[in-house]
Amino acid sequence: MAIQVGEKAPDFTLFNTEKKEVTLSSFKGKNVFLNFFPLAFTGVCTEQLCNARDHKSDYDNLNAVVLGISVDSIFSLGEFKAKQKYEFDLLSDFTKKVIKDYGVVIEKFAFGIEGIAQRAIFVVDKEGVVRYAEVMADPHDLPNFEAARTVLQSLK
Repeated sequence: MAIQVGEKAPDFTLFNTEKKEVTLSSFKGKNVFLNFFPLAFTGVCTEQLCNARDHKSDYDNLNAVVLGISVDSIFSLGEFKAKQKYEFDLLSDFTKKVIKDYGVVIEKFAFGIEGIAQRAIFVVDKEGVVRYAEVMADPHDLPNFEAARTVLQSLK
């Protein structure tokens, strides 16, 4: 079961595309907008992260850090970030620990792929508590980004 609103967000440390560790708890005092996505370079995942890219100034104005998380390697995420001009960290959960901690695992996907992230978004407040959670049952569907921004506005 996915992490629910009101629960403490599981802390994590993952590597970004610059090979630096990023720890969720290091953002205490800021809101965090977590974007879990199945796989880099796929259509709906690109659309999900481009939405975050295109609204980056909104998130900045709402005192929110945007993070993207998938099980892809830091190398493929680096290429994906460069190609799409994302100005936020993409984090590699290559060991799949974080997607398990958040309860957002697709056990069996297409083409024999197993254990990737479900499409999901979470708003984590300045104290590390989940204030918005949306996990998509169908990986072709996009979450309600506007609802997440509304929650962030209320936390400002």
